[in-house]
Amino acid sequence: MQYRELGKTGFKASLLGMGCMRLPFIDDTDMTQGVNREKAYELIRYAVEHGVNYFDTAQTYHAGNSEAILGEALDVNGLREKVWITTKHPFWGPVTHDQIRRNLEATLKKLRTDYLDTYLMHGLGPGGNWDYVLEHDIWGLFEKFRDEGLIKHIGFSYHGNFEHFKKVVTHYPWDLCLVMHNLLDVTREVTPEGIPFAKEHGVAVTIMEPLRGGGLCQAPKAVSAVYDNSPTQRTPTEWAFRYLADMPGVDSIVSGISNMEQLKENLAIFSQADLTPNCLSADEQKMLISAREAYESIVTIPCTACKYCMPCPQNVDIANAFGLYNDGNRFEFWGQVSRSYMFARRGGRGAENCTECGICVPKCPIGIDIPAQLKVAHNALKNWEE
Repeated sequence: MQYRELGKTGFKASLLGMGCMRLPFIDDTDMTQGVNREKAYELIRYAVEHGVNYFDTAQTYHAGNSEAILGEALDVNGLREKVWITTKHPFWGPVTHDQIRRNLEATLKKLRTDYLDTYLMHGLGPGGNWDYVLEHDIWGLFEKFRDEGLIKHIGFSYHGNFEHFKKVVTHYPWDLCLVMHNLLDVTREVTPEGIPFAKEHGVAVTIMEPLRGGGLCQAPKAVSAVYDNSPTQRTPTEWAFRYLADMPGVDSIVSGISNMEQLKENLAIFSQADLTPNCLSADEQKMLISAREAYESIVTIPCTACKYCMPCPQNVDIANAFGLYNDGNRFEFWGQVSRSYMFARRGGRGAENCTECGICVPKCPIGIDIPAQLKVAHNALKNWEE
């Protein structure tokens, strides 16, 4: 297993971190039945036994059960003392300092531990969550938790653009951040500039969605043709991980693991001696740019996410529905995008709310028949429930 210094914490983290948002279900065709605890325990314990020492979870994952499952899995043979646990407090709505403390106490009880290695402020992207923590001195509260020994380090998770990311990073002397980055999202989210920027400010960088929810494990024909021409043959999964491992600023890559086959494949990749910073040759970097271009050429609805069509009077997130639909086609893999769409529907932003009022149609600069295409996207994405 490859290890890297976790920022200024003094801890050497496994380059492969295990994310606990995609644990195995009892029935993959009916996610409402919940997580298969025994299989989840087996995965987590096997990961620790084979060198994984960084685990990421959150209060909200798996309907609030992820923390408890991780705690139960680690509560044997001193495994808790061998690993670093990061979890997150959500700020989707108003919470008082007393409520946040009670939530932390509940998290510690679920995880069967006296302390957290890192406590993250969950989702400090532009808008609500960031504004809320600014207004309510959440930093002061987290520092009290740290002084009391309930948490060791303070961090944040992030979805959003690079400009806002700079504001968050420079606002406070964070210990760690969790950001989305992968082979495809080089112009979205924090972008490759964000990783060295965080490191320059002393913030450890961990990566979420390195495989785009599993999508980058699939190589459609256009992408396979690029990979097949490479002198060095690797799986699509390994190319996606190597893209990130190549970056000196990346400290741990958090992979959501659902079964033993995935775990063993990941362990084999991250145990290679050459999976180090600057491991890609110039030709391999060019090849990955070609692979990205091949992925991006596979688009069914020609939406550019300009968002001129929004806001929708019915609160439909048009760009999100089209983007998820296009990703499903691009990866030939519908699991993760359908799951993401489920959360949009729960938030009242799904395409089923479209009344076909047509207000959006003349606003589209490329003439998409938006109501008709929303039906197409919705029908393809609507079937995930958990």
